[in-house]
Amino acid sequence: MRAPDLRQQAIRRSHAMTGSTAPTRNPSPNGQPPVPGVQPDDSTMSERRAADAEMARVLRTEPTRMALDASGAGIAHWNHDPLHDVVEPMSHHVIMAYNGVIQRMERRSGKSVSIGTFRPGVVIIIPEGSSSRWDIPKPVDVVQLYLPNTTLKRVAGEAGIAGATDLLERTAHPDPITSRLLLSAADALEGNGALDALFRHQVTDLLATRVLAAHTGSPATFHPTMGGLSPKVLLRAIERLRSDSDADVSLDALASDAGLSRFHFCRAFKESTGLSPHAWLRQHRLEQAMNKLRESDEPVVSIAAALGYSSQTAFAAAFRKLTGETPSDWRRRVR
Repeated sequence: MRAPDLRQQAIRRSHAMTGSTAPTRNPSPNGQPPVPGVQPDDSTMSERRAADAEMARVLRTEPTRMALDASGAGIAHWNHDPLHDVVEPMSHHVIMAYNGVIQRMERRSGKSVSIGTFRPGVVIIIPEGSSSRWDIPKPVDVVQLYLPNTTLKRVAGEAGIAGATDLLERTAHPDPITSRLLLSAADALEGNGALDALFRHQVTDLLATRVLAAHTGSPATFHPTMGGLSPKVLLRAIERLRSDSDADVSLDALASDAGLSRFHFCRAFKESTGLSPHAWLRQHRLEQAMNKLRESDEPVVSIAAALGYSSQTAFAAAFRKLTGETPSDWRRRVR
């Protein structure tokens, strides 16, 4: 998804939050900005920019794709130029998965200097409210998760996680599990609003669970619950997922119907069906598409619109990803 004015909108929103542009600094003698310290308490939440706004400011470009919720939580894919600047305190935790060329980089927080190697499979974590200077000599391809602390605490409570929820600052830290999860989130933005939102909510909760287990000051202890949904609750969830594209099939709505938290609903739904809610809905939409392609002469663009895809191109890409064929080729073959 691409919007030409995403950066401008983000910066306008950040100015509205702060009432001004970025705070000014006294220049250092060598002309470089002074190195900030980690300062979780130096600015109030109301003074901190949302993560997407601060990234737009410091990266001086637009994201390739971005999907945000009203809280500012979301996922963004950035391709940006070399970076030599200070990232100001933000109102979200930022978790990044690197997907570019191998390169050395430097991150400075106060007197602390971290030198790491960016390569696929590493993650970067900027905890909410922290600030650091980044020196990255080459262009960067990165996927970012913007995670509100309220979401992190909710997931910890729902998952029965005991222990601290303060995230550690990470710089080019090897974590292929988190990296793969986050990169898959960017790849799965298929241009279907209902599917995209459902997947984004699921993967946000899953990533929150992962960082709580691997990137806090003390190891988290999980207390899992077992068991699927009751037949009545499962039927109600499936009826909602099968309903027309105007129905609310968000994870919040599904979990509320079931009387469960988002975390426990996802686990119980998969226990009952073998699929996550997003995978189930994606498969259902594919079956609907196949029926329409096989049994009608309806144009592919009309089928795409009826199933909630933003364009015929987005529909064709999603269809081909799951079947190996374009909708038109599949229709010709089965008729």
